[in-house]
Amino acid sequence: MAVMLIRDMLPSDVHGAHMIRLRVRENQLSDPSVVTERDYRDFMARDTMSWVCEVDGALAGFVMVDVEKQNLWALFVAPEHEGKGIGRTLHAEMLQHYVQRCDHLRLSTDPDTRAAEFYRRAGYIETGKTANGREIIFEASRGN
Repeated sequence: MAVMLIRDMLPSDVHGAHMIRLRVRENQLSDPSVVTERDYRDFMARDTMSWVCEVDGALAGFVMVDVEKQNLWALFVAPEHEGKGIGRTLHAEMLQHYVQRCDHLRLSTDPDTRAAEFYRRAGYIETGKTANGREIIFEASRGN
């Protein structure tokens, strides 16, 4: 039986998280140079919260939320760990802590993806599209 551990993300986790981000099957970066490992470190230096999921000691997923901007910046699971509840578990961990500080959360993701459906099932409301029109904007508040 696999052992799953959710813990705070450390700077030493950045490389592994970035490697997961580059390998995802959906919401792939069209230009991998747009998000760099430095972006993760800069993100973590601000008013943010981040967690990772380890399965048998190996990084399997991560979530990062920007408290100041009330924005879910990243929630990704390694392709080989999809469908095991890791995304739901990371999302629940993030929400448990996030709602102690904020009551509104926003994110964007590609339409017609499992991620978009995940957020709909989690109670997020579709509120529009990003400026480039390529992603859906979802919002959630304590009331929903």
